[in-house]
Formats: sequence, C-alpha cells, structure tokens
Amino acid sequence: MSNTKSTSDSQESQQSSRKPHTSQKSQESQSSQESHRPKPMEVLREARAQLAELTGMTAESVSSFEQTEEGWALEVEVMELERVPDTMSLMASYQVELDAEGQLTGYRRVRRYERGRADSRGR
Repeated sequence: MSNTKSTSDSQESQQSSRKPHTSQKSQESQSSQESHRPKPMEVLREARAQLAELTGMTAESVSSFEQTEEGWALEVEVMELERVPDTMSLMASYQVELDAEGQLTGYRRVRRYERGRADSRGR
C-alpha cells in the first residue's frame, strides 16, 4: 500500500515539474516573437517590395541603408523613365523610412538624374 502511494506521489511530482517547464518555454517563445526585429536583408527586401507596390516602379538598387531609433532609413534607386539608349533613362533616388518592424512609413523623391550622368553633388 505504501508502494502505491509513493508511485502515485512520484507521478504527480513528475507531472507538476513538467507543467511549469512547458509554460516557461511558451512564454519565452511568445516574448521572442513580440520583440522580433527583422534582419537587415528582410528589411531591404520588404522595403523594395513596398516601394514598388506604392509607386509602380521597380527598385534597382539600395544606395544607403541604416538603422535609426525609429526603425530604418534607406535610399533606393528606381528607373522612372526608360529610354533608348539605356544610358539616357531617367533614374530617381527615393528616401524611404520604415518602422522597427520593417513596414514602410514614408518615402519621398530626393533627386532625378540620367542613368549615364556622373553625380555632380560629390556623393
């Protein structure tokens, strides 16, 4: 009889010791999802896709990229007007701002130039 009780007590202690461990893992997993900050490459891809969707222009390159207190700041080069020869196509630089999760919060065109022209501003 005492053997039955000790087996029962042992099973209960094993089950109770498992429960907090499982809930602790789920809490850790939940907090890591809440504090998930996207990786730089994820931010770049998402910024290019969002800008293309909003403007209808495909991003050709990202010429600057930095993390800010509010999120991310990028300068993205797009082709605004395709011409022949290609060196005469009109390009534009857009300043793009994203929040900490990588969602676009604003953009503006900061300059336009012909693809074949050297940058005279010394950038």
